[in-house]
Parts: sequence; C-alpha cells; structure tokens
Amino acid sequence: MPRLGLTAAILLAASLVPVRADAAAGPRLEGLWRTEGYGLVLSVEGSTVTLLQTTAISCLRLDQGERVAPSTYRLSDGTTTISLRVDRGRPGRGIMRAGGSTGYRSMTRLRALPEPCGRKQPSGPLGTFDVFWQTFAENYPFFRRRHIDWAAARQRYRPLVTEKTLFGILRDMIRPLHDAHTAVIAGDRVFMGQRPGTRNTTVAFGARTKAYIQRRDLHGAGRDHAAGQLTYADLPDGLGYLRVAGFYGYTDGEDLDYPADRRALTRALDAILTPGRAPRGLVIDVRFNPGGFDALALQLASRLTARPYVAYSKRARDDPRDPTSFTPPQPITVTPARAHRYTGPIALLTSGTTNSAGETFTQALMDRPGGVVRIGQNTQGVFSDVMECPLPNGWTFWVPNEEYLTREGTTFDGTGIPPDLRTPVFTPAEFAEGRDSAFDRAVAVLSKRAPSDHGAREVHAGGPSSAAWARN
Repeated sequence: MPRLGLTAAILLAASLVPVRADAAAGPRLEGLWRTEGYGLVLSVEGSTVTLLQTTAISCLRLDQGERVAPSTYRLSDGTTTISLRVDRGRPGRGIMRAGGSTGYRSMTRLRALPEPCGRKQPSGPLGTFDVFWQTFAENYPFFRRRHIDWAAARQRYRPLVTEKTLFGILRDMIRPLHDAHTAVIAGDRVFMGQRPGTRNTTVAFGARTKAYIQRRDLHGAGRDHAAGQLTYADLPDGLGYLRVAGFYGYTDGEDLDYPADRRALTRALDAILTPGRAPRGLVIDVRFNPGGFDALALQLASRLTARPYVAYSKRARDDPRDPTSFTPPQPITVTPARAHRYTGPIALLTSGTTNSAGETFTQALMDRPGGVVRIGQNTQGVFSDVMECPLPNGWTFWVPNEEYLTREGTTFDGTGIPPDLRTPVFTPAEFAEGRDSAFDRAVAVLSKRAPSDHGAREVHAGGPSSAAWARN
C-alpha cells in the first residue's frame, strides 16, 4: 500500500512557531502558500485550510481541513491531519509536516493564486488526459531510469482518447513504468503498477504466508500483536523471530490512523522487547509487507540500536521543467528509543512483496550499528511517498516524486534493495516441498552453523557490506 503524503501531525520544529488564532502569538499563517515540489498550493483562511493540486495547466481542489489544535488541521477523511508552521525569522517561509511521513515540505508564501487557478479548468476526456500527463511530466523523477519517453507517449495516445478509451489509455501509459507507486483509480476500476517477476501483496497471499510460517517455522508458537500485524516467537538456540506484516493497521479500526498505530506499536514492542528476553540473534521478517507509515518503520528501527545514525536522506523533485532538479536532501535519523531495545545481530528477510515503508525500513537498517544481514530476494523498488492526485472527471491517480538516498547518494528505486544472501522466497516449489530457505538460512547464520538451505548463494548487496559474522 502507498504511504500517504498527508497523515497525522508530528512534533514541533524548534525554529518554527505554531499557528494560532491570535495574531499576537507569532507569525500568521493566514494566506496562500506553495510547497517546494509536490505541486501543492495551500489557502489558509480562518480555521480552514484548502489544498489545491496544481500544474502549468490545472488547479484542482485536493482536500480541505479544519483546525483542531494550534498548527494542526484535520482533513476531510476525519483522521488525516497536517501540521503547518511559519518560520519565526522569515514569515514568508514555512513547513508542512505529516506524522506518518518522514521529513517535511518547505513552503513559500504567495501573493496570489497561480495563474491556472484563475482560468477555466480542463474538462472532458481530453482535459483529464492532459492533467494526468502534465502531473507526471512535472513530478515523476524516474522516466530516464525506466527508459520511458513521456513526450512520445503523449503523441501516441492523445489522438486515441475518448470517454470509453480513457481508462485503458491511462493504464497503458503507466504500465511500462513497472512502478508499484503508480495507479489509476476510477471507482471500481483500479490499475496499480508492479515490478515484473513479483506478485501482488494480496490479503489472501499474506494470510497464506503467515499460516505457513506459523506451522512450518514457528511450530505454532507465534504470538500476534498489534491487531495481528506483528508476530513474535522465541526460537531454539536463544534466537527470536519477529514478523512485521505492515507499518499500518495496528488497531481494529478500518481507517489509517497514525497516532493510534504509533501507540499500538509502542505497546506491542514493549511486550516483545522486554528486559527478560535477550535473544542472541533476531530474525526480522518483512517478506510480506505492503508498506504503511515510514514513521512507524523508524519507530521500530529506534528499538534496534543504541546509537543514533542516519537511515537515509530524502529529496523531492522540485522543477516542473527539469527532472534532474530536487530539493536539498533531508537526512532522516534513527534515534535510540528510551524504552528497552535489542542491539544484537539481525537477519532481515526480504522479497519482492517487501514494498514501500517495508523498503524504507530495510534501507534504515543498512547502516545500523551492530550488523544486519539481508536474506531472500530484492525488495519491490518503491520508496517515495505517494501524491494522490485528482482528475477533472472525479478519478484519482498516484504519482511518486521523491528519492530516498543512501549515504553514497544512490537509490534503489526500480531494482529494489538486494539481499546479501539470495534464497528462494515463497515459491510454488518452496510451498510444495515444505521449505522456507530464507528462514532456515537466517537461523543458520545467526546460530553460526553451516547453512542447510536449498540453493542459497552470497551476492553483492550494492550497499554497505553485511556484517562479518554473517559470512559463514
């Protein structure tokens, strides 16, 4: 699932002041703002904020929210909130933060709405096509990497647009991107991208893998936490096993609710990582993980280190005319939690159904002090927050616009993060023959025994070297 760009409000920034109804309290937010990148314009009037998604040809209402606390606005879905703050020393500058996301979006005050907001908006099938194409052209950073000529796609498909053909054309335009953070949503008709050779993260497949692991690997000893999204079991030889099936959905509610999920994750980790439980090695399994909130992935990472370190740096495309121009990278840090932590060796299991926040969690552990060895298959290769954009005909679509950088300044978009040790993962043969090669290899590595896997081999990870203890 995508990580939503607008979720729950998070902590205050020291150099910024909250917005209050009383003008004397500090710089006022009232007025118009534009984010750097994202094509977002915000209009703040009284206790209401209106969000507009803009391009060079369009200005469409995205959402509206009401102030529920100083600096905090709840959007129309009733659970998503955003935090807006004005720079104390520069009242023409500010930031927008979202609790489920990491980092922030810089804002600049506007004197007037952008020119497209004052003209008649595109409409009809051709207008819808044009907004779709233009939004991707101004925000998507990966056309060259994915070998797509977006201008040629416009020339090919626009003459074919009718009301009847529109959905299929939009689908066919983004299908070659093979990007699981792209989608077209038209009521019951939904198309989502996918990297070739990987499978969808369906509920049914998640349930099947969970039952298989519980029976084959854990022998029924796994205990669920956080509404079943986390499963923990003590293994023989003093090892532990933690399955994380998503970074969302930790309560029984159907809505995405970051604050509630954060509290539920804290309770779950307090129950799992206790002073009385000291495994000498921990298997963390994110092989089936559709994603969720990046901040929850960092929350888990904060329970796995004794020292702070940079997880990754995040930047967004910021020039509609230049796909190589980005905002300055924002370092995202893992800060050790005050609660009990596990700081020993970790074997991290990954696969093509490790998506989105599951991947940013994987990336966040690459420079973890204490060592992590990745076992299994490449992750899906989608890291960016998702821009969920409106179309003139009422449809919506997804566009990613960010890069998550390693300390070397590279990304794993498209390819996914490779394992240190490659094994089969949830293949028909593995199921049929009662094998779980990745799990067995992890246990062998952590136990310092010779691996008894089926066809596992060591590969170059393309990132920091795996821990020396893993090379056995």
